[in-house]
Amino acid sequence: MGSAPAWLRFAPALFVFLWSTGFIGSRLGVPYAGPFTFLLLRFAIAAALLGFVCLAAGTRRPGTIREAGHIAVAGLLVHGAYLGGVFYAIAHRVPVGLVALIVGMQPLVTATLAGPLLGERIGRVQWAGFALGFAGVALFVLGKYGLALAAAPDAAGWLACFTGLAGITAGTLYQKRYCAKMPLAAGGAIQYAACFAVFLPLAFATETLHVQWTGQFVFALAWLVLVLSTAAIGLLYSMIRHGEANRTASLFFLTPPVTAVMAWLLFDEAVTPMALAGMALTAVGVALVTRRA
Repeated sequence: MGSAPAWLRFAPALFVFLWSTGFIGSRLGVPYAGPFTFLLLRFAIAAALLGFVCLAAGTRRPGTIREAGHIAVAGLLVHGAYLGGVFYAIAHRVPVGLVALIVGMQPLVTATLAGPLLGERIGRVQWAGFALGFAGVALFVLGKYGLALAAAPDAAGWLACFTGLAGITAGTLYQKRYCAKMPLAAGGAIQYAACFAVFLPLAFATETLHVQWTGQFVFALAWLVLVLSTAAIGLLYSMIRHGEANRTASLFFLTPPVTAVMAWLLFDEAVTPMALAGMALTAVGVALVTRRA
């Protein structure tokens, strides 16, 4: 597949920062639109933007219907199932810590499946890193949210959380196996268009499609489209293309702690010593997973 470009060395840190802002953007925007309506707008704008970039720049497009189909399936998993589950859970008052904890199992699940599905070898040090990473996320969530997690969601809330977990896990593996050479602009346009087609009847059937076009909502929507749906996803797919799926997945361990730091800076949310210890443990775990022998 060739050597990775030099700039990709900085991609993990930038990806974690950008991906973590997604939870902040969701929190800012969800009060002003239903979760599926919000995502419907996000998918439509992202598809149009990336489609324009593809046409204007003349970038490569999928060569076959089969390739385009694989790209669409990966998008429905990474964007549709994952974002749909997370947004639905947050909009229906599932504790953010619980959402983060459940979705935070993604690196462990990905590592478990990457061996038999992709033939990736995972050593003992990496497995130790995955265990430390998840333990750190659990410690962080318990330290930050404490008894707030006792307010467990109903069946729909649980289903939404685990749908998000299944979507990002399956999507990461599917993207690595079938879409490793996906053209980013054209492929992104296909993925978001596929998600738009699925979420359009879903939003019509379950929501009023009403949107309060406040400045905060417009900012959140613009940020999620430009920063998350283009820049962060582009980095994710580039890392999947040039690296192992399990190493890339381990970066998701870092998003809850980084999001907490952002929430502390933006919303003055307290971070307890236990949560800080969880952050440190998570960082050690990710370092073990991503280290090269």
